[in-house]
Amino acid sequence: MKQVLAATTALSVIACSAYAGGVERNSFSSRVLFEDGRYAEFSFGGVSPSVSGTEVAPVGADASGGMAPGYFRFGAAYKADLNENLSYALIFDEPFGAGVNYAAGTGYFAEGSTAFLYSYAVTALLKYTTPSDFSVYGGLRVQTLGARADIPFIGGYTANGAVDEGFGYLVGVAYERPEIALRAALTYTSSINHQIETAETSATAVPDGTSTTSVNTPQSLKLELQSGVAEDTLVFGSVNWVNWSNFDISPTNYGIITTGGSLVSYDSDTITYTLGVGRRLNDNWSVSGSVGYEAPTGGFASNLGPTDGSTSVSLGAQYSEGNMTISGGVSYIFVGSAETTLGGGVAASDFSGNNAIGAGIRVGMKL
Repeated sequence: MKQVLAATTALSVIACSAYAGGVERNSFSSRVLFEDGRYAEFSFGGVSPSVSGTEVAPVGADASGGMAPGYFRFGAAYKADLNENLSYALIFDEPFGAGVNYAAGTGYFAEGSTAFLYSYAVTALLKYTTPSDFSVYGGLRVQTLGARADIPFIGGYTANGAVDEGFGYLVGVAYERPEIALRAALTYTSSINHQIETAETSATAVPDGTSTTSVNTPQSLKLELQSGVAEDTLVFGSVNWVNWSNFDISPTNYGIITTGGSLVSYDSDTITYTLGVGRRLNDNWSVSGSVGYEAPTGGFASNLGPTDGSTSVSLGAQYSEGNMTISGGVSYIFVGSAETTLGGGVAASDFSGNNAIGAGIRVGMKL
């Protein structure tokens, strides 16, 4: 059953969260804290989106072309025991990110617009396991965040945000029954504030300048569940709430140019659900599959993120030999349709029929 548990983790290195709410690219998991003994892992993943839209009347009828570039991401973790009750882990991930690249020469109103957001985080965790199958854990998280944007259709606006460092924390509680591979873990991740020095320029009458943009990456609450249901078979799932309604990027000059507009903001929080099953085939091979769903929130989407909700299907496999395991998987994501606006409560474009494909691999080692 332990190998079946490991097989399910293959799914988390692929792009199930490629189009999760807001700009989330990696939903934090406490999984590594529950590995046996001393353990290290490295993961690599890539996502290839196909996202495009078309103007609607009265704006026009031009097509945007593909506007979401592909991306890669990397993760690493190390876990070890201090004694029978205490263990610790160090985790590196890329929690938030976004890429926008509207091709020039299409006639689409946002042609030539680009925007990128990127982040890196290191988390240090300590877990205490009680004699009654409960455990509590918590730790500190240091995160960097940077962004830049070039938006010709908003008065030739550009913004370049310097990388800023912020601090947050995580706390969690878990219950385990190892004999039936049962585990329930609830993790709260705090918001992290960033004060980003932002240089802005435009072709408008607003003077160019540099100011500080306050950005709070969202708090979240995640429940992860798994249990054996038959010999060599396990079911697993998760529910992840993210507080996107409090996320806002509003540089000073952009707000003046757009009369109070936000460069990026969201009206609603999101809840993402995952459900799957894993099965051991023999001493070396295990396989797993899962589905994911995030309901659309409705309303207009940002021109820098014209999607709303998603449904994903993922397949994973793991090969184990000695102290090493190699896990891999693929995901196909049905990207939710969305409309964007140029203001006035009127649709400017329609994005529908879009998708993304993700693939990844994880190498884990018992040390």
